[in-house]
Amino acid sequence: MSRLTSSRRCAAGAECLSEITNTTGPVDAKEELLGECESIWKQMEECQSKLMLLGTETLLQSDAKLSLLMLRWKALTVDSRQWQVRNPEIISTNPDALLELGKEELQKVKNDLEMVLSAVRSKNKQLEEDLKREQQWYEEQKQMLDTLNKIEEEANTQAEQQPSTKSLKVREFNELKSKILKLKTYKKKLLSALGEFLGEHFPLPEKDENIENKNPSSEKAVELITLQDILEMLINKLMTTPHEPYITINESFWPPYIELLLRCGMALRHPKDPNRMRLQAFHK
Repeated sequence: MSRLTSSRRCAAGAECLSEITNTTGPVDAKEELLGECESIWKQMEECQSKLMLLGTETLLQSDAKLSLLMLRWKALTVDSRQWQVRNPEIISTNPDALLELGKEELQKVKNDLEMVLSAVRSKNKQLEEDLKREQQWYEEQKQMLDTLNKIEEEANTQAEQQPSTKSLKVREFNELKSKILKLKTYKKKLLSALGEFLGEHFPLPEKDENIENKNPSSEKAVELITLQDILEMLINKLMTTPHEPYITINESFWPPYIELLLRCGMALRHPKDPNRMRLQAFHK
């Protein structure tokens, strides 16, 4: 087993030697190291041959497994004792070969450390950028908090100087209520005056005339609505649904009233449907 261990070291030495073959080390050191590796390799082959011969012995089927386990246990025991008492062995005693191997190992360590240093620098740079963003966010939040505190102080100062909000709201509500009542009274007066004017100058046709103009196939005459009712319908439609201010003209609308509103420019027909009209938007 010690020779197998030596063969492993020999293989490792051969790998290291193959890495330094392109270096400028002394030729004698390389040849000496190659010779030692070849010698260890021959010893390993001899041990392998002996093991193969030992393995050819026939055993009973019932004892084969136990014998293999015993051999493995003995081999592991011997190997364990050798590892406990052995001392580190040097691959070669030639100082030139050892120097070249040491340089190679130091170069590997240097490359690994450079890679670690690069990774650490990259991580530090990322952490610095994150720290800058966090500091900027902190400053923005601090400025926002200061602004809100100033606004709160100003609001508290104004609240102390002015009368109570409740009394102010009550006074404003009463004033608004009074204005609404005045507007409703004024609206009633306007509608009353409009009705008197329209009833005097634009009355509905006589009932007899309405009966003569009706469709003979209908059973009874259609009840016509006044011009005031038509105007109120147009005004309410325009105020409640300004996006759809058109009303539909039906049989209760007297045609002369419709013609009057259209000719005076008070109403407009729908561009696509002549049976619909709207009030002219004088308030715009």
